[in-house]
Amino acid sequence: MQFAVGMRRMCAPACALLAATSLLAQSYAFEAASVKPAKPDNPPGQGVSRAPGGRFTAVNAPLRFLILYAYQIQGYQLIGAPDWIANERFDIVAKMDGDPPSIVTAGPDPMRLATRTLLADRFGLVIRHETRELDIYALTMAKPGVQPGPALKPSTEDCSAMAARARATPPAPNADGTPPFICGQSLGPGRIRFAGYPLSLFANGLSQIVGRTVIDRTGLAGNWAFDLTYAVEPSPDSDAPSLFTAIQEQLGLKLEATTGPVDVLVVDRVQRPTPD
Repeated sequence: MQFAVGMRRMCAPACALLAATSLLAQSYAFEAASVKPAKPDNPPGQGVSRAPGGRFTAVNAPLRFLILYAYQIQGYQLIGAPDWIANERFDIVAKMDGDPPSIVTAGPDPMRLATRTLLADRFGLVIRHETRELDIYALTMAKPGVQPGPALKPSTEDCSAMAARARATPPAPNADGTPPFICGQSLGPGRIRFAGYPLSLFANGLSQIVGRTVIDRTGLAGNWAFDLTYAVEPSPDSDAPSLFTAIQEQLGLKLEATTGPVDVLVVDRVQRPTPD
């Protein structure tokens, strides 16, 4: 992998982290991998799956999707890539030696690191890290000095404590049989549930929805809880507010357009994959 050196502004810590994980990625690789153009008769949809025994499968996956997966970034953080990486789709079947965990809660994820190695080996992917001044949103109080909105409540304990209690004594399921929401953040169509975490986590989740980095500038410390509802696609026929309006009316917060430094990955070189 190629990396920029001597970055200015706020890049140094992030660049060092990316360089370190890149060196680590070189020690992780699939022992066998097949990369082919997606089959025309594949069912609709795209995605990746992981199975015991180090098995990895991608179906109908554009290279852009695979890069976002491997590096755990949002789409707006990937810059300089040709159009074909979003349009051409691939089927990948690969296997790692051993049995890496399917869910990694701390430290590097061996499967994602192996995917980075695959992208470099088979697609000739060369990337570098930069920090660029981009359009972002700041999550702020809607009215400075005014209390939060009616749906935003302080949470008296953190998510880990609530989750531990739920594991010890499982709560009753919802009326429809689905498990109840205990804590954390749940992002669904037209609804965001949040509990037991600081609002900085909410800001990160909003980044996935609005397509820009969102930073927390509310000044509200501690953990919070809320259930936010909004219209997925606001229209004259919908009574639900837009996401921006819902945040202001229900939480007493607002998304303010501004600019700021954003960590990005710049594609220096990429090519269609070598045939199997």
